[in-house]
Amino acid sequence: MLFNVAMKRTIVTLVIVRLLIIDIQLLTAQNKTAEGKMYYLELGGPGVVMSANFDSRFAANTRYGFGYRLGIGIIPPFGKYGDHADSGSSDYSSGVINVFDEFKNMMSTFEDAFDSYYKTITKSNYTFPVGINYVFGRPDNVSIFEIGAGFTYLSRKVSLFNWDVKKPGNLIGHLSFVWRITPLNKGVSFRVGFTPVIGTAGDLYPMGGLSFGYAF
Repeated sequence: MLFNVAMKRTIVTLVIVRLLIIDIQLLTAQNKTAEGKMYYLELGGPGVVMSANFDSRFAANTRYGFGYRLGIGIIPPFGKYGDHADSGSSDYSSGVINVFDEFKNMMSTFEDAFDSYYKTITKSNYTFPVGINYVFGRPDNVSIFEIGAGFTYLSRKVSLFNWDVKKPGNLIGHLSFVWRITPLNKGVSFRVGFTPVIGTAGDLYPMGGLSFGYAF
């Protein structure tokens, strides 16, 4: 009689332990499932200079498929090209000004591109990149790829990425062809790629982006 009771208690104990082990395994498996979300800082790209972004998939618990990005960035103020030479400030000797002028002459072939990019930025400008993207790759590989498109809203109306004409605006477009390194579970992530930008006058400007962040 006592033996039967002991056996029953032993069997019940083993069943309980086994159920606990199964529960722990299920919880562990759930923790290992990536949610497909990521925070990252990006240099260049749709944020123009630097931006902080959030990226997520529309489907739950996957690193792949369609998703979106939302961000906020800043373009710091830049002085107009040649300000030092024209200011007459005593902080610059004539020798330095002459060197600057020579350098400007050497860079004359790039002056139009420089003007179209930064010359009109004399005050800080906040950027708000928004985009839709698609991520694909092998399920067991940390190396995956992203293609996407979107727009960036500028807090100040300026002329950006214009080759021939100056056309101020608050919107620029962008495309993205990006290589991602993201962990299968959670951890540090890395993005680098080609992100051409459509300027305020409609010109297509080649550009790239580099990102570091955390995927989960």
